[in-house]
Amino acid sequence: MSALKNAFPSVMTCAGLTAALTLTLAGTAPEAEAATRAAQAFAVAVTKQGAPYEWGGTGPNGFDCSGLTQYSYKQVGKHLPRTAAQQYNRTSRIGGRAPQRGDLVFFLAGRRVYHVGMYAGDGRILHAPKPGTRVRLEKIWTGSVRYGRVR
Repeated sequence: MSALKNAFPSVMTCAGLTAALTLTLAGTAPEAEAATRAAQAFAVAVTKQGAPYEWGGTGPNGFDCSGLTQYSYKQVGKHLPRTAAQQYNRTSRIGGRAPQRGDLVFFLAGRRVYHVGMYAGDGRILHAPKPGTRVRLEKIWTGSVRYGRVR
């Protein structure tokens, strides 16, 4: 405790230390909230594994790729636009930071976004791949992806 008193001389009580740490960590709160929301949306999407791919499907029983992400985030109180490209334009790029479960994974052909899924960890996504398939976990098959976080 004396080391803390030396580091924070104006903080002499546990309440004061808590207040100082809260102020220090306040900048990370939106990031933590977005990550928690992403994990909650992913948990919703997991319950849809096995649902059939349906072109234009927005659930609850059939989905296309962006319909699954839109539906999952809607269940946790976040609105996403309808298409993968629109969702790409509405998210914050993660860049060099590691994606977290529930972040969106956008697939690109050149500069065109053609597919979206939800990051599942370990280089995998949960998505509605294409007609004739079902919502499933799958390894990311290309390096032409960008990661986005829903705010």
